[in-house]
Amino acid sequence: MITLILLLIIGLTLWGLALAQAALWVWAAVLALPLLVANQIAPEAWVFDVFWLLCLACALFSIKPMRYLLWSKPLMRWYQRLLPPISRTEREALEAGEVDWDAELFSGQPHWHSFLQRPIPPLTEEEQDFLTGSTEQLCALLNEWHITHELNDLPPEVWQFLRQHGFFGLIIPKQYGGKGFSAAAHSAIISKIGSRSATAGVTVMVPNSLGPAELLLHYGTETQKNYYLPRLAQGQELPCFALTNQYAGSDAAAIPDYGLVCWGEDNGERVLGMRVTWQKRYITLAPVATLLGLAFHLYDSEHLLSEETDIGITLALIPTNYAGVHIGRRHFPAHQAFQNGPTWGESVFIPMRMVIGEQAYLGQGWRMLMNCLAAGRAISLPAMSAATAQMCARFTGAYARIRKQFKVPIGQFEGVAEALTRIAAQAYQLEATRQVTNAILDQGIAPPVISAMFKYRATQGMRESLNDAMDIHGGKAVCDGPSNYLFGAYQSIPVAITVEGANILTRSLISFGQGALRCHPWLLAEMHAVQLPPDQALPAFDRAIAGHVQFSLNTAARALLHNLTRGLLISTPSEAAPNMHSFYRQLTRACTNFALVSDVALLLLGGRLKVKEQLSGRFADIFSELYILSCTLKRYHHDGNCAADRSIVKWVMVTGLYKIQSHLDSILTNFPLPWAGRALRWLVFPLGLTHRPADDYLGQAVAQLLLSPSIVRDRLTPLVYLSSDPDDRTGCLEHALLLTLNTEPILKRLQLALHKGELARVPWHSELEFYQHAHTQGALSQTELEQLTALTKAVQRVIMVDDFAPEQLNACLKP
Repeated sequence: MITLILLLIIGLTLWGLALAQAALWVWAAVLALPLLVANQIAPEAWVFDVFWLLCLACALFSIKPMRYLLWSKPLMRWYQRLLPPISRTEREALEAGEVDWDAELFSGQPHWHSFLQRPIPPLTEEEQDFLTGSTEQLCALLNEWHITHELNDLPPEVWQFLRQHGFFGLIIPKQYGGKGFSAAAHSAIISKIGSRSATAGVTVMVPNSLGPAELLLHYGTETQKNYYLPRLAQGQELPCFALTNQYAGSDAAAIPDYGLVCWGEDNGERVLGMRVTWQKRYITLAPVATLLGLAFHLYDSEHLLSEETDIGITLALIPTNYAGVHIGRRHFPAHQAFQNGPTWGESVFIPMRMVIGEQAYLGQGWRMLMNCLAAGRAISLPAMSAATAQMCARFTGAYARIRKQFKVPIGQFEGVAEALTRIAAQAYQLEATRQVTNAILDQGIAPPVISAMFKYRATQGMRESLNDAMDIHGGKAVCDGPSNYLFGAYQSIPVAITVEGANILTRSLISFGQGALRCHPWLLAEMHAVQLPPDQALPAFDRAIAGHVQFSLNTAARALLHNLTRGLLISTPSEAAPNMHSFYRQLTRACTNFALVSDVALLLLGGRLKVKEQLSGRFADIFSELYILSCTLKRYHHDGNCAADRSIVKWVMVTGLYKIQSHLDSILTNFPLPWAGRALRWLVFPLGLTHRPADDYLGQAVAQLLLSPSIVRDRLTPLVYLSSDPDDRTGCLEHALLLTLNTEPILKRLQLALHKGELARVPWHSELEFYQHAHTQGALSQTELEQLTALTKAVQRVIMVDDFAPEQLNACLKP
């Protein structure tokens, strides 16, 4: 018994030292005290000899030369053998951009106070005016059925409006004639347009996303900037960017398109340049572009530049009417009308002046692209996705209140309410994440891990929202036509899922693979250390590995403490709403568990984790969930802890924490080393699986928020274009919803009169006949009859579906 007590004391001592992140000499000194006592009380217990060895090791390793000899040097050699080879393009991708809040989440110790103190700046007056002025005017011009089924293009007047009002120059600084808008404004504008028309949204998105304008801003020469940026801002030049080759899509760094450095003629002069051959496809705006951004692999076999043959990926900017440039016929992606097509060229001579940044940036193309993508991927597609989720929330909620089955609004059925809850939650959390991410971008930070996670989670959230919205609408959504406001967006889902890094790839390879290397406190430092010259490598590696060991021990100790106490000892930010404190604790606890399990996986699996894509995908799901939940809490705080939003936030948090628990459970169940999975389970789930799904009553409360006009509903859907035209395909919903709510007391009175026998029951063939009968019997005034007549016609307008003559369908389907 005494031995067990002493072991418990020693165990608690070790636990406390790990929590305190004590230095090695402190470990040796503190551990020696209980061991000395143990030797006096129970000298025959051999188990204490093990702890004496640990104490001795701590003492020896606290002496730097001894630690180098016995620990750091052998470990570094093993690490060098274990580390998989990293190509130049992989290294450039890893080093692109910066880490931010994602690194704090990965560390398992997020600093909530500093996170909540970060501002989310509002739009400037100029940006807000553009959003409510020019952008609303543009949306009023857009008829998506006319665009996608009759013109297969934007109307000429819309193209002109885009040019005239500067929509192609949102990110270009004012000094070059652009708008110079913030990431927040850029995102909001794309969202508003996307809620009305995917075609128009993509058309505005591409020139303001990864492409010539952004690349010129960061890497172009002054001559290139002064010439091209004003022309791009005014729409005189329409750009596209060609990266994807038919043999290199997701593996874009392996593009076979190539250029050979050579001499050639440019405007009658003999100049240095390159002959480039390319075959690109899926290039958005290519069929209408006047300026082609082109990525290719450059070689200098004649050594005209240097002794190096393989120069690397290079980016050029070429007029599409330049000799040898070919633009093919249009692709037709997912039946969407935005311009998209192939481009090719064979042995086209490109002078050095057409290279972005000219000779100084030869071979730097992949780094340039990765740096721009680190920010750009977080804006455009997430903006479209957030807007689509909001559009589903607003219009599906209205439809569920207007549409009745069995004389009851379908939104009152629990099955429908369950889907409405998911839609509302997606709308809230995606908008929260959009706001926080844009605030990070507007601080000048380009976060590649956050942008990758947000892109795949936002587009997946859009898909889930549209699936639920389609299910609720039923036949109304299935039958396409001018009145259908969902099917076009539903068709476009695969495009968003695929571009800028297919979601399967982004989830299973990039989000956690890149995230672990960039966000882990010590992993990247260890990798850099082993690649240093020998005289610098060992000290740097020693510092990094010592920090890593201390981090790992501390994380394991904190995980066990927080999981045994269910997070009760975790401090929370004082400025947070009291009713949210438990969620801050549980999210910190989840961060700690994630940090522990991912650290052990990286340690035990090393480079093998790269091919364990199912495992990596689950880690990515947890990492992205942590980010989205933290953004949800920040939005709630930033909005003033609004009580009306509490049910949505609570549902999002409870559901998200349950998902994180499920993913952790799956990781431990499927861990490649079963003994490690079982050991981790004792640390992560010592009390079992403690999180539960959100209860039904909470979900139903969330669903009800979508069924009536309110401030909460408006706050859930701030980016949706709202038409005031009752004949518009979405304007009719808002119109019918107001009429439904205004006439409900009248209808209840009529039902009560029928029930009491005060209104004679006679057969009628339509609601209008019944209302006319009630009016004749004196149960309805003339004004009430007119209100109910207007309601009937408005509801009929909402629930109607389109039909076509055979010749009309043939015209729509004509290639």
